[in-house]
Amino acid sequence: MTADSPTVWLAGPEQAEAVAALLGGFRDHLGASSPSDGTLLASVRLLLERADTEFWLGATGENGPALGVCQLRFRPCVWTASDDCWLEDLFVAAEARRRGVGRALVQRAFARARERGCRRIELDTDEDNYGAIALYESLGLSARSKGRSRSLVLGARL
Repeated sequence: MTADSPTVWLAGPEQAEAVAALLGGFRDHLGASSPSDGTLLASVRLLLERADTEFWLGATGENGPALGVCQLRFRPCVWTASDDCWLEDLFVAAEARRRGVGRALVQRAFARARERGCRRIELDTDEDNYGAIALYESLGLSARSKGRSRSLVLGARL
């Protein structure tokens, strides 16, 4: 590994503020005004206590600050008789983009899902997020992960 090679590590409770700050950057990048910084931090602290959620942090070098975050959620699936991994969030700060941090985080997500016995990893992204789609496709993800036609993720706010 060179000094500029991305590094990835599992966030612990002591890194809740770094995780929340990056998620706040993601919120801002999306042009949203909520959740508040305090709500993000409280949610991150709560999720860090759960066995079904992990946050992974990434940096551009071995001792650099966290400039990327990936949230993984694990849930049982009746169709695979194993857990599924949902890549809930992936965000890399502007100053670290195109330096391999996002790729390293997604590769770690794949490895972690395999380590936990998952047989499937899924995510959603906006159709016009061409950079993210190119990254995901280069790593083997497909909009046709469940069948012959394009998979869609549908949802409703409750």
